[in-house]
Amino acid sequence: MNKKFLSKLAIISLISISNVFAQGVLPEVPEGAEAMSLMGQPLSMPDPTNENVINKLAEAKYKYMDYPMIADNAVWYGRRLAYAGDYREAIKIFSEGILDNPDDPQFYRHRGHRYITIREFDRAIADLEKAAELIKGTQNKVEQDGAPNEFNIPISTLHGNIYYHLGLAYYLKQDFENAKRVYDLDFEVARNADNHASIAHWRYMIRRRLGESHDQAKHVLDPITADMDILENHTYHKLDLFYKGELSEAEISEGIDLEDSADAATAYGLANWYYYNGNEAKAKEMMQKMLNAKAWGSFGYIAAEADLVAMN
Repeated sequence: MNKKFLSKLAIISLISISNVFAQGVLPEVPEGAEAMSLMGQPLSMPDPTNENVINKLAEAKYKYMDYPMIADNAVWYGRRLAYAGDYREAIKIFSEGILDNPDDPQFYRHRGHRYITIREFDRAIADLEKAAELIKGTQNKVEQDGAPNEFNIPISTLHGNIYYHLGLAYYLKQDFENAKRVYDLDFEVARNADNHASIAHWRYMIRRRLGESHDQAKHVLDPITADMDILENHTYHKLDLFYKGELSEAEISEGIDLEDSADAATAYGLANWYYYNGNEAKAKEMMQKMLNAKAWGSFGYIAAEADLVAMN
């Protein structure tokens, strides 16, 4: 048996193992799709065209292929794949990382995030709860950004991101009691104004979805002030000020496009405000328009999709 045949056989074996492995960590979808929407429609992503995204992905892959494998290199390769829209491949990389590093919370944190993206909320919750268990008693640390803000200052931490995404996964499941519990934990590890702004947004919305009045829920907005030093979470900050009555609806909605994924957070926050204030028809109309956006991975888009399914 010649070496070329043996090499080919080894490659076939590796592909077979990879396919079997993928079946265990990924749901089946139509060919070419990354996920299925909550309404049963296939969701796909175009190949990346941004040169910086492509170059960063190639660099991350090169480091990942080095031997022996370094955990951080695997994490970043998975993250770069996800930024390029290859969510399923990212999940496979994080899953391989878990096999080699079963006690490293980073892999569960990032795989949980991407399970949210592909609408696998139960799997996301399982991963993020595991990550939350693994970080108990450990020192928190800054998590570097994949797309740094204009100040090149990371605003999030490993513990904060685990709780943030876990709370979101529960929220998307309409499990508002658990979402409330987890976002309250997230508030306890918040380190800066950006964290306070984003967390306050979810803590307030969750309480309103649980039936609390504005007066009952408004205490979670107490840390929010107009003069906070916000580096990147300006949308959440404005929504918080709107909830407090310090900005008008016109001021936060001016210029937003319900079909633009960049405006998804504002659009969802406003639509949800209509919903828990009793105008379900207006909320549904706004959320339906949001689903015309192309970037279906944004949290606002996914939340609108989940709410529409729950309403129908």
